[in-house]
Amino acid sequence: MFKEPDAYRSAFGNNFLQIYLSTKRHLTMRYILTIAAFIAGFFSFAQDAGLVIRSKNAVMASRDARAGKQVPSSVFVGFASSSMRFKKEGAPAIKQETAWRISAWKGEKVHTQLLIWAEKDIDNIRVVSLDLKDRQGHVIKKDNIVTGFVQYVMTDEFKAGCGKRKSAELDSSLAADIINTDLPSLKLQRNTLQPVWLSIKVPADAKAGEYAGTVTVVADKKYVLNISLHVIDKKLPTPDQFQFELDLWQHPVAIARVHQVPLWSDAHFSLMRKYYTMLAGAGQKAITASIINEPWGHQTFDDYPGLIKWTKKKNGEWSYDYSLFDKYVSFVMSCGISSRINCYSMVPWKIEFRYYDEALGKDTVFTQPIGSPAYNEFWSRMLTDFTAHLKSRNWFAKTTIAMDERPMAAMQSVIALLKSIGKDWRIALAGDYHPEIEKDIYDYCVASRWQFPEDVLTRRKKEGKISTWYTCCMEPYPNGFTFSPPDEHVWIGWYTAATKMDGYLRWAFNSWTKDPLTDSRFTSWPAGDTYQIYPGPLSSIRFEKLVEGIQDFEKIEMLRKEYSRNKQTGKLQELEAALKNFDIKKLSATNAAEMVAQVKKVINN
Repeated sequence: MFKEPDAYRSAFGNNFLQIYLSTKRHLTMRYILTIAAFIAGFFSFAQDAGLVIRSKNAVMASRDARAGKQVPSSVFVGFASSSMRFKKEGAPAIKQETAWRISAWKGEKVHTQLLIWAEKDIDNIRVVSLDLKDRQGHVIKKDNIVTGFVQYVMTDEFKAGCGKRKSAELDSSLAADIINTDLPSLKLQRNTLQPVWLSIKVPADAKAGEYAGTVTVVADKKYVLNISLHVIDKKLPTPDQFQFELDLWQHPVAIARVHQVPLWSDAHFSLMRKYYTMLAGAGQKAITASIINEPWGHQTFDDYPGLIKWTKKKNGEWSYDYSLFDKYVSFVMSCGISSRINCYSMVPWKIEFRYYDEALGKDTVFTQPIGSPAYNEFWSRMLTDFTAHLKSRNWFAKTTIAMDERPMAAMQSVIALLKSIGKDWRIALAGDYHPEIEKDIYDYCVASRWQFPEDVLTRRKKEGKISTWYTCCMEPYPNGFTFSPPDEHVWIGWYTAATKMDGYLRWAFNSWTKDPLTDSRFTSWPAGDTYQIYPGPLSSIRFEKLVEGIQDFEKIEMLRKEYSRNKQTGKLQELEAALKNFDIKKLSATNAAEMVAQVKKVINN
């Protein structure tokens, strides 16, 4: 069984300390003082030293911290912004806040951070929450308040983005990201900062009004902090009813590997339920289903096997075993993800299609090029059979053949082949915007450098088609790397609303590195690119901020409709004016947290 998160943390912390002490013994005192002075002078307040392009964010964080700087003399306990990643070393250079006030809609999840620091070791620190109550006696139960110790993972920097990477050549550091809600308590090491993530899920049936309560940090003594929650008389839909089209690709094999259980065993499915339920809770719409082996050419740490067994009989006929495909798809639907089944792919990154050849008695690989007569025959047989099977399960209408950006001739060939098998086949594409094939794509996700023409987007909405966007290893911002400023994920929700697209796609939800709880760096892409949550399942600052942005999107869409219906022109204009600020180019000069903070009041009046 894989190590529990605290074991990972302890092992990692000890190793890191040994390396540090060993290095320190070999440096001259003068060299140490020189480095220390440089670091203290330049990076002490920066929330993200890894990403050079975000230097203004570091400057702004430094400026804000100095404005209310308060160096604790012994123990520091206080609230802090959820928009910052705080460094592990050293005392917090922010004003000590003992009260948190927040506004929220019914059904909304809101969050903040607590910071704990001390000059001495403190055993067994823990956080205790109490019910929130209003003056009329209405209660928001403490079960709706969740805390988790924020833990650190190795990260790197954007550098060139996509491409092979060597950690030794990159600026690596520790980043606050893991939210460990499984740990009831932990030991605070002296002169080490311990953030705590605190979230409140406002019940959908909560009464509007002003609620108050406390949260207590038990350290060397009890520190009581005040919470004031203003519940607005508006209600978010449940995640399964979100309009936002979220598509984080899933990687089931990674779950089996980190938990050390047999692939597709009962234990594997039981573990996957926790992860997929978490993803459904964010409003995930699509199932990532591999209908061939390695649709992405094994770029990931773990294998990505197909869910359908292809067999060429001795008599030359073909058979397709859908039993695992059916079991997996049915299972994911039972977790609450059921809008679409995106099948990858007729156009893989490497043209290799594995099947079992009875005459040869072994697995064989078909490699004929896309568009060739042999390719068309190979896939026509399968698609004809697959169509019939999907219709027998009443899944055909929600199934797409999905592909990434490929050469235009290849994409056009596959589209023509699909339409020859059945005119109602749906196609999903993540790639550049191509007007030549746009009308053929049902679920079209464009790279962040593209936007749909306004008339095209309007027509697609009327046709019931899905139009989204994505980021990957190519974009320094906005993004969800472990070094990305947290509010870039909130920014994504606002940008989606501003461009009137339907949602956002990202690789991947859980395609983990070798040791995801200690090191988010990967051989090919910036750190954190391959996953948004951690084994456990444990959430992350990135994932929670993405959910925040999705909630904001839902509010925006609801208010647009309400203001239009009620002819509240002034409020609608104010909302649209706020959305015009969300332009990706602006992130090169303005930090996402600042942009988001300026417009939050527009949806939380």
